Amino acid sequence: NFAYISNMAGLSPSISAVLILDSNGERVCAKWYSNSFATAQAQQQFEERLFAKSRNMNARAEADILMLGDVITVIRSGTDVQFYVVGDASENELILASVLDGMYGAISTMLRGHMERRVLLDNLELVLLTVDELVDGGVILETDPASITNRVLMKGVGGADSSSSSSAGGSAPGEISLSQAFSAARSQFTRSFLQQ
Repeated sequence: NFAYISNMAGLSPSISAVLILDSNGERVCAKWYSNSFATAQAQQQFEERLFAKSRNMNARAEADILMLGDVITVIRSGTDVQFYVVGDASENELILASVLDGMYGAISTMLRGHMERRVLLDNLELVLLTVDELVDGGVILETDPASITNRVLMKGVGGADSSSSSSAGGSAPGEISLSQAFSAARSQFTRSFLQQ
């Protein structure tokens, strides 16, 4: 059964890295998932080579594709930053572009279109949560920008703020936030304490 699972792992698309570099090639945000770049030095060398190759690319409207050695990278530009999704050369570039578009769309929505280094650094927690909602351990979780935005901002499916709901009991167990769970536990504890 383990052999079947390991064979299936090769069939699903995977992401090697999600990167955001500024106009000088400096790292704004980076999440590495591949063992191909296991050391910080290898990661930095790859980022330098990637930036040197993509420095003059202007991919504002749609993603651009770049082969660099044995990896494929899709690129999208902000004002003074570039967003990258990196995968093995065997990965489908349309899937990588879908992941990149999901990240770019979600971040752009949350930051109201201000895709510049200073704004990204000021809102780094939103950027990191977006990447975490997008990819986990190299496995693609979600590519829809609206769904990612709602999860990062802790909103329900319809866009309503989940923290404003009156009870956590109406949500599915996997859809309540930690604060909602604590609130529900606190109110139940208070009720049981008052009944004694």
